Amino acid sequence: MGKLRIAISSRLRGRTRLLRPLKVFHVGLLIAAGWPTLWALAATGLPGGFQDVNVVSGLSNPTAMQFAPDGRLFVAQQSGQLRVIKNGVLLSTPFISLTVNSSGERGLLGVAFDPDFLNNQFVYLFYTATTPSIHNRISRFKANGDLADTTAGEVVILDFDNLSAATNHNGGALNFGVDGKLYAAHGENANGTNSQTLNNLLGKIIRMNPVPDPTGQVPTDNPFFSTATGKNRLIWILGLRNPFTFSVQPGTGLTYINDVGEVTWEEIDEARAGRNYGWPTTEGAFSASSFPQFTNPVYSYRHSGTTPSGCAITGGAFYNPPVPTFPASYIGKYFFGDYCSGWIYSIDPNSPATVTQFAMAISFPVDLKVGPDGALYYLARGAGSVGKILPINPPPAAPTNLRVVP
Repeated sequence: MGKLRIAISSRLRGRTRLLRPLKVFHVGLLIAAGWPTLWALAATGLPGGFQDVNVVSGLSNPTAMQFAPDGRLFVAQQSGQLRVIKNGVLLSTPFISLTVNSSGERGLLGVAFDPDFLNNQFVYLFYTATTPSIHNRISRFKANGDLADTTAGEVVILDFDNLSAATNHNGGALNFGVDGKLYAAHGENANGTNSQTLNNLLGKIIRMNPVPDPTGQVPTDNPFFSTATGKNRLIWILGLRNPFTFSVQPGTGLTYINDVGEVTWEEIDEARAGRNYGWPTTEGAFSASSFPQFTNPVYSYRHSGTTPSGCAITGGAFYNPPVPTFPASYIGKYFFGDYCSGWIYSIDPNSPATVTQFAMAISFPVDLKVGPDGALYYLARGAGSVGKILPINPPPAAPTNLRVVP
């Protein structure tokens, strides 16, 4: 099993002579071509007093997940279906099934809920559209119970730049910030020059007012409002390779980006307006005096020879739930996972140089979220499942303002 896993990781990294050295689909989407589940064990290596619980199985090539404000968990499947987990059950009928291009790392890649969801029922999706040319898109849908409202239909919010023949480095994560703006991450489409230009939205994180009218989309305090043109004024930060996920800390707005590296480093970057993270000139930590125009990562780890090591940082979440159930020492910690090595580690934003192991042997984790119940949820692509890690004897839960899902 170990040798098989190493061999597949090597293939995902593009290290054989048969593949281009572009780290083709190392974030796991080659499994969509029909690769079998390599292992589907519960998480191991947990700290004392914690347990791993399977929430649901039966997902097909999941890519991302997000909790709705009412407590339901929505899971994106690469081939275009948005699935709903309600009261611990995976509903048989998808919320919506989109027509997508799912080649390589393309497909349905991100989901976010409007801050006023309980009133307006707006759901935002990031997916690879097939017409008129292949490109990634953000669209808004309206929920009607557990299904999309067919009367409201699809409202296109933003069309990203057309994609090249390269099917990797799409990013796809969506999150609302504490400022109420919608943030979206897009990879550089396997072309590093995209990351260092203000002439397209690739290799960037954008910040926008989520309205369909382009004239009202660009916040006037965006950092490149006066130097970029058109929709490129949406650029918030640049210099990223493949920001597969990013997480916003509740309350503070601190934002960490999980930027997937090439052949040596994986990195966590602290997002701030106007920053440039250096790709393709830099990867991992570098001398600030040599590249004063770039921002160093908060934390980075190598692909081999260190603990931890891995090949694709694909999920992250701050532990700040409405009702914490973890011991107090975990509050505010940032958990992050590696797709190839199947682990979860944590860092303290106040002292990020120290890393702590939390879980091992997860089957290709692609996303992490902290649930309203105080558990740490992980999306295991290899097993087609959602699991959660929680204390064996959590403290009594205090009342929350979440309504019961009917």
